[in-house]
Amino acid sequence: MSLPTVPHQVEFLHHPHPGFPHLTAWGIRIDGTDLRVLVAEATRALWGRELDEDDDTPQEREEFLLRQHAPLHLDDDADGALARSHFLGDAPPHLRDRNTGALCLLGCSCGIDACWPLLAMVRATPTQVTWSGFYQLHRPEWGALPLGPYVFPRPAYEEALAAPVPLAQDPLAPLLGEG
Repeated sequence: MSLPTVPHQVEFLHHPHPGFPHLTAWGIRIDGTDLRVLVAEATRALWGRELDEDDDTPQEREEFLLRQHAPLHLDDDADGALARSHFLGDAPPHLRDRNTGALCLLGCSCGIDACWPLLAMVRATPTQVTWSGFYQLHRPEWGALPLGPYVFPRPAYEEALAAPVPLAQDPLAPLLGEG
């Protein structure tokens, strides 16, 4: 017998893209926490094996973890239709892993979403949307990251997607010394 899943809350955010203010970014909060913060926690030990602690201060390492991903920039999406389709599982080919079908939920801080993507499986049913199987395409040795699964009631998910929270800047800007 499987345990019942606890529904999560998602918020989609709209703000200038970090480092590229002429672009609009789609950020994500799960249960009130920025997805990049959740990814930083999930990858902290994995990065610890690769990075030399003597090279950076603790603050620099923390900023690195938070900057490893950026909110998605979805080209030519003035009305939000591309984002709605994307986050319901119908991502364009360049934002999808052709081998697994997983799609990008976060992109790279360089401004090219597919450069360093956070990927996950997105499954939408008439009643819920589930994000699971998070991974970093360029670090297959990491395997699945300890994130999720996140199950969202579909009506609330679609409502959040249709009305993203408008922000004047990236919500992590103050943590990154940009605010």
